[in-house]
Amino acid sequence: MSASDEPLTPFADGIWISTEPVRFLGLRLTSTMSVIRLGDGSLLLYSPVTMTPARRAAVEALGRVAHLYAPNTFHHGWIGDWTAAFPSARVHAPSGVRRKRRDLRIDRVHGADASEPAFAGAVDELAIDGFRPQEIVLWHAAARTLVVADLVHNIGRPAHGWTRTYSRMMGFYDRVALSRGIRWSAFSDRTAARRSVDGLLARPIDRLIVGHGAPVTDGARDALAAAYAWLR
Repeated sequence: MSASDEPLTPFADGIWISTEPVRFLGLRLTSTMSVIRLGDGSLLLYSPVTMTPARRAAVEALGRVAHLYAPNTFHHGWIGDWTAAFPSARVHAPSGVRRKRRDLRIDRVHGADASEPAFAGAVDELAIDGFRPQEIVLWHAAARTLVVADLVHNIGRPAHGWTRTYSRMMGFYDRVALSRGIRWSAFSDRTAARRSVDGLLARPIDRLIVGHGAPVTDGARDALAAAYAWLR
């Protein structure tokens, strides 16, 4: 069994990841969920993926699921299943998800409601201003790890023909990068986005977990800086 087949894989102290295949616009990618242990021992699930019995059991073995986190207006498709399974967990999402998902209970809206006390000392929530998907990334200082959804990709060298062709055309084949399609369409205020990215790069990033593709464990800060050289 490969690491990607495991329901949950240790990534750093207090952080686990789980990945599964996804399809979008004919592309064959992977989607990553991060599980983070907070200061009180409870768990935060960032960008939840499909809740299989094995994945649920692996998460429950780590502790109490207290927070379910939709990081942007795209990564929310499976959060409803986790909400149903863990009704006491607080659901965090951007305002755009509230408009899209009338079926989803949202307990806290990113940026509109007060900061979450349970996150203090464990993770910092960092908004990417001027980015239309309304993405919030998480900084885990103790593990020197940045957790993102669509801010950047790292899909490597996909074997699937259309995915390989598209990623080459859009500039994110075999490199840590952002699709040109997102670069062209997803930034409403590049100056504000540049300030947000510069704020991330001021942190001592050793590791980077991305929403699509493999995490970066070597030269993560430099890889993120290179991915956003076009903006900076």
